[in-house]
Amino acid sequence: MAGTWRNWAGNQRAAGLTVVAPAGTEGIAAEVRAAAAAGRRVTALGSGHSFSGIGRPEDVALALHRHAGLVGVDDGGLVTVQAGMPLHRLNAELAARGWALTNLGDVDRQTVAGALSTGTHGTGARFGGLATQVRALELVTAGGEVLRCSPAEHPDVFSAARIGLGALGVLSTVTLQAVPAFALRAEEGPARLPDLLDAFDEVMTATDHVEFYWFPHTDRCLTKRNTRVPLEQVAPLGRVRAFRDDEVLANAGFAAVVAAGRRVPALVPPLARLSAGALGARTYTDVAHRVFVSRRRVRFREMEYAVPRAAAPGVLAELRRVVDAGPERAPFPVEVRVAAADDVPLSTARGRDTAYVAVHVPARDRSGGWFAAFEAIAGAAGGRPHWGKLHGLDAAVLAGRHPRFGEFTALRERLDPAGVFANAHLDRVLGPVGAGGGQA
Repeated sequence: MAGTWRNWAGNQRAAGLTVVAPAGTEGIAAEVRAAAAAGRRVTALGSGHSFSGIGRPEDVALALHRHAGLVGVDDGGLVTVQAGMPLHRLNAELAARGWALTNLGDVDRQTVAGALSTGTHGTGARFGGLATQVRALELVTAGGEVLRCSPAEHPDVFSAARIGLGALGVLSTVTLQAVPAFALRAEEGPARLPDLLDAFDEVMTATDHVEFYWFPHTDRCLTKRNTRVPLEQVAPLGRVRAFRDDEVLANAGFAAVVAAGRRVPALVPPLARLSAGALGARTYTDVAHRVFVSRRRVRFREMEYAVPRAAAPGVLAELRRVVDAGPERAPFPVEVRVAAADDVPLSTARGRDTAYVAVHVPARDRSGGWFAAFEAIAGAAGGRPHWGKLHGLDAAVLAGRHPRFGEFTALRERLDPAGVFANAHLDRVLGPVGAGGGQA
């Protein structure tokens, strides 16, 4: 069938697509073979939660909603899923069986394949991103071959395809290492940015999962400290308090603030002070995935950079200087998280303990000054952009930020020499297939 596509934020769109929805790995392989034989490009569709053009289809759109089941969970917590399953369904399937993913981001609408392919991560100084939980995968290559990959079988493909950007093939099934189900004790409350920056390492390593949100135009922050505890300690927020905090204030109230700031930009600083002043402390304990994940009903566009953890205080101090000195209006809080170093070739945390700094603008905001200022500051610190979020870098720059960039592009040349899985965005960030990408 012919179709159109748009992402969640509405800033990426495509039309005139051939949409196919295979069921099963062999069905996926057959569709890839047919498209390759016709000289057509193929893009596997996720749930559209990337802000960059990484998942924008140009020709054949491979919808995986019919390839989204649970294959099985063994006694050791190895869970195998078809790659089109969304994370929120996987979380529910695992919880029903007494298991959980050890760490999650704050959005659970992505498919497993999309979350892995873009390098989705949560926060926690001892914890890596979702890719570090992968133990095996199946990849459908441009020739329609199905590669079963693990540290023992096709280890070079396994290593790279954990964060493959959709450029190496179509993820068909993924095996993740789950852990026994656990709860998180959440402690949330206000803080001052100077205090957090002065003791950044101490703050971000004080418990298992720490993050904070800085309200530009103020020195106020909201901190979130989540500590892993047994399920027996679950004591969730009451329904009235949860609805007031998470729906009325964090979504409906914030939507009104953003809308007012869009209509009258001069209101953004006083509205930021109003929002920061409304922050209150709360403590509760709930099943882990319910604490990790937040409902996001206000649509936005996002840029996020991963910087060495030690560089984060300087990046944030410079970002505050830009806000205080310049004309930019920043209506959304700046999100700050951390992650442990890992060994995935194109991971933003590859080889270094990492801090993630993310800035946002309303979905329909087309002004680029805030993003440009942040990108320059993060770039000066050696920042690596999140693959699913907005940035202006190309392959030449990214090769200097990722030490194993050439290893990845050489593998891409080998697995997809005709560029079946390419699109304009991948051609920009990885270089066109056949253009000597393996020499980077």
